[in-house]
Amino acid sequence: MLHPDRFFDPDPQIREVARDLYAMVRDLPLICPHGHVDPAILAENRPFPDPAELIIIPDHYVFRMLYSQGIPLERLGIPRGDGRPVETDHRAIWQLFAENFHLFRGTPSRCWLEHELVEVFGIEEPLCAATGQAIYDDISEKLRSEEFLPRSLFEKFRIEVLCTTDSASDRLEHHRAIRDSGWKGVVRPTFRPDAAVDIAGTGWREEIERLEQVTGKEIASYRDFVAALESRRESFRSMGATATDHGVASPRTLQLSRWEVEGIFLRALRGDASEADGELFTAHMLMESARMSVDDGLVMQLHPGCFRNHNPLIFEAFGRDKGADIPLATEYTRNLQPLLAAYGNHANLTLVVFTLDESTLSRELAPLAGHYPAMRLGPAWWFHDSREGMTRYRRRVTETAGIYNTAGFNDDTRAFPSIPARHDLCRRVDANFLAGLVAEHVIDRRDAEEMIVDLSYGLAKKTYRL
Repeated sequence: MLHPDRFFDPDPQIREVARDLYAMVRDLPLICPHGHVDPAILAENRPFPDPAELIIIPDHYVFRMLYSQGIPLERLGIPRGDGRPVETDHRAIWQLFAENFHLFRGTPSRCWLEHELVEVFGIEEPLCAATGQAIYDDISEKLRSEEFLPRSLFEKFRIEVLCTTDSASDRLEHHRAIRDSGWKGVVRPTFRPDAAVDIAGTGWREEIERLEQVTGKEIASYRDFVAALESRRESFRSMGATATDHGVASPRTLQLSRWEVEGIFLRALRGDASEADGELFTAHMLMESARMSVDDGLVMQLHPGCFRNHNPLIFEAFGRDKGADIPLATEYTRNLQPLLAAYGNHANLTLVVFTLDESTLSRELAPLAGHYPAMRLGPAWWFHDSREGMTRYRRRVTETAGIYNTAGFNDDTRAFPSIPARHDLCRRVDANFLAGLVAEHVIDRRDAEEMIVDLSYGLAKKTYRL
């Protein structure tokens, strides 16, 4: 099912070099600096329940495609926020998935899923309606064995370090449990304060109350708020965190005066903040977050350009992160200028910027990263973390910024067993890209051999201070 030359150029001259480069990095450890695996999985180390619970229900890449073809999320067992019934027969959910597996042809999800089935679970026949139940039984049996416990898979995948994404108010009890267990696996939290910063968002007041509880201090002013965030950042650092993460609609940055930001925050506490207040506050807090990163050394990740929860019907019924986050056109040159002017030349800041708007890569982001010492470009993100998207990213960025102003690869996944599949895909794509440069005599073989190791392993480790 998996051809050894998959994703390599059919030109034999390029393909031969790509094979050799890929072979150099195929078995390197995995550096996972950004992702969304629930740390409870590794803290508790319980057997995964069944194939549907493991592969379908937590992965919005999977169920968004099925939903786009008219299959209700209830039939896929996705929990509703109101507690109304959904399908609980996971064997039936898996069969529905198998019957519609053809929908994933040509997509990155198909690449990852096939890799999981073959390389992780040893499945030797294609998934389809006729094989669905046999494959379900095969995977279920394996999931009951010690070899397929979460920590065993972590080690089998050769994960050197795995970073999760955690809210500012998270008490990090699962990370503490992992550390105290004596297990040698390295799992680090990442500080994501979005829910605390989005003063116009649903649940903001509740997040402030959680912050008060976890810090043990009242938040009655903007100064209190900043102190609470700084306290939580220090708690995250004490548990091994090396990075923060900020998901915003716009990369706009702005330094408000003390009285302006205090006024906005007090209006928010009263429930009177406007949408414009929210936009100004977010822009200001990106500046504050950069200032904090200069102070404490946490790498700052920025994920702009997403219209989150675009489908109100799905959001109201099922909540966030259900495959309805859609890219927006995004401007960086003007929006990031205040932040980069203030901190972009500082040796203690690393700002990793991601985009969903590929049109900005060669026009704005590569030139910015190619100039400011603090800035690095994150890898192709979301709908572009496919073979084509990764290749477009390399072609649009490398000519201006090189590879050493990029941050290597991250898998950005909630689906734990897909981690090695995603890294393998990227290593193949990068090997193929570099092989093309060798064939064109842009670089020589020795350059390519050093570059493929950096792209696959070294850059992520260095960028995220791991």
